[in-house]
Amino acid sequence: MATSYNAAQQPRRAFLQTAAIGAVAAGAATHASAAAAAKTSMIPDGATILFQGDSITDAGRNKDAPAANDHEALGNGYAFLTAASLLVDRPDAGLKCYNRGISGNKVHQLAERWQQDCLDLKPDVLSILIGVNDIWHWLNGNYDGTIDTYRDDYRQLLERTKSELPSTRIVICEPFVLKTGAVGDKWFPKFDEFRTAAKELADEFADVWVPFQSMFDKAITIAAPSHWAGDGVHPSAAGAALMAHAWRRAVDAA
Repeated sequence: MATSYNAAQQPRRAFLQTAAIGAVAAGAATHASAAAAAKTSMIPDGATILFQGDSITDAGRNKDAPAANDHEALGNGYAFLTAASLLVDRPDAGLKCYNRGISGNKVHQLAERWQQDCLDLKPDVLSILIGVNDIWHWLNGNYDGTIDTYRDDYRQLLERTKSELPSTRIVICEPFVLKTGAVGDKWFPKFDEFRTAAKELADEFADVWVPFQSMFDKAITIAAPSHWAGDGVHPSAAGAALMAHAWRRAVDAA
């Protein structure tokens, strides 16, 4: 069963501190703390970490720069910030971080490229954030998939991954939106069904659940939704930093 980090339970002061320090790291880790992190984290020394998803993960990455730990290849979003914080905290661990998010992807499009963009990389830790396009493109009339399509496609993807990469630790991230920009009343309550489906699959298949929606629900009590994601879908710098911090909190606690 996936473990999770509950951002909603943070007091206001602690939450503000989280937002302030979430960008890359609180500071350079000492050798002692880095060694302790290696012993307690689900990410072992020498691990390959793969971030998968849609445009929120893609974040403008250079797809012609496939090398691990390369800024252009990691993009400018939460995947880059998360990877950067890991590389600061554990500089001698030999971690290899990859981003294979592609803008516009739905679950079935992940499946179409899963061999090359996941299985062949043999990640030790696989992080997936997917779902917003499965509803957004349906709302725009450009996709006829349903919540059942999302759930079934996602299940098949996870079953395939478990079968071919049985030792890979899986992190499932909660799909999220903020009610601003492109996101209005028509998204609800349908969008909540996608969140629920992702959580059910995380409970069955994942080692860690990252509750991004509940994190942002707390964040909008501190600053306007547009501060965290101007169009309600794609995070700002502040939103991406908050996501990176929440990801680390959830994974490091696993």
